[in-house]
Order: sequence, then structure tokens, then C-alpha cells
Amino acid sequence: MTVPVLETARLRLRGHRLDDFQAACRLWSDPLVTKYIGGKPSTQQQTWARLLAYLGHWSVLEYGYWAIEHAASRVFIGEVGFADFKRDIDPSMKDAPELGWALSTDFHGKGYGTEAVAAAIAWGDERFGHARTVCMISPQNLASTRVAAKCGYVAFKETTFNDRPTIFYERR
Repeated sequence: MTVPVLETARLRLRGHRLDDFQAACRLWSDPLVTKYIGGKPSTQQQTWARLLAYLGHWSVLEYGYWAIEHAASRVFIGEVGFADFKRDIDPSMKDAPELGWALSTDFHGKGYGTEAVAAAIAWGDERFGHARTVCMISPQNLASTRVAAKCGYVAFKETTFNDRPTIFYERR
């Protein structure tokens, strides 16, 4: 499957490429990025597995994650997309595409997260027919909580995941 390219005023969302690997390693090894996403930086091996999983989602499920580029500079600034991670979690989110996002710290606080998430949701509404989508966010991650709220997600369950507090959000 060809990954669709989505463009906004400031961003370009496109499929991942092999040459994204080093930028993805920088993203996922940044303690500020991973503070609320797993709690620790990823190794190169973990980032490689993540990139392969993104590509696999598109091949098997016809949805997945995009690389986010700054439109003017074409610099890789993060990732956004939908996935089915088959998480062993209660309540189960296996019946709904799970939205996630992460941006390089240089691009935090500038509205890029909201812009990328909104573009992914608009695509998802067409792809999934306005079906329920979900996301999970650490209660301490106030920036992502704001992005989710701006994009129509509402909290529906407080729980734990990997021994850490988390809040499930949904959008219908």
C-alpha cells in the first residue's frame, strides 16, 4: 500500500523511509520525548522495530503512522498515526484504532502537535467512517492532554499501563 501524503499549512505527513532512521533515533532517545511515553529513551534496536511496525501497519491494516516533516524545511520533526498494538490492557482498546503522536522537543509548544493530529484525524474520519478512535496519555502529560481535547477526545477511563498511571481517551 502507498502511504497517503497529508499536507497542512506548516506540515507534511508522509510514509516513513529508511533515511528517517537516524532522526527517529534522535526523537525516541530524547528523555523529554519519552518521559510520558514508556518513561525511558528507546535504543536504536527498539526504534528500528518501531519503524518496521509502522510499515507493517500500512501493509497489513492499510493505516499506520506518518513521519511528520516541517513543510518549509522538509526536516523530520516527529510521528503521528493510528495503530493496533494489541495491547494487553483493561479496558481493551483492540476494537478501535489507537492514535498516537510524538514530536521533537525543538517543535514542542508551537501548535505542530495539534496540527498533525488534526490532519491524521481528518484522514481517519474518511478511512474509518467516523468510527470510534482512542488514545492513551499519561495524566502528567498536560501538553498531549490539551492536544487530545482540542481534537475532540474525551477521557473515559483512568487506569494503569506498565505500572504507570494512564488515561484513556476516545473520539466518536
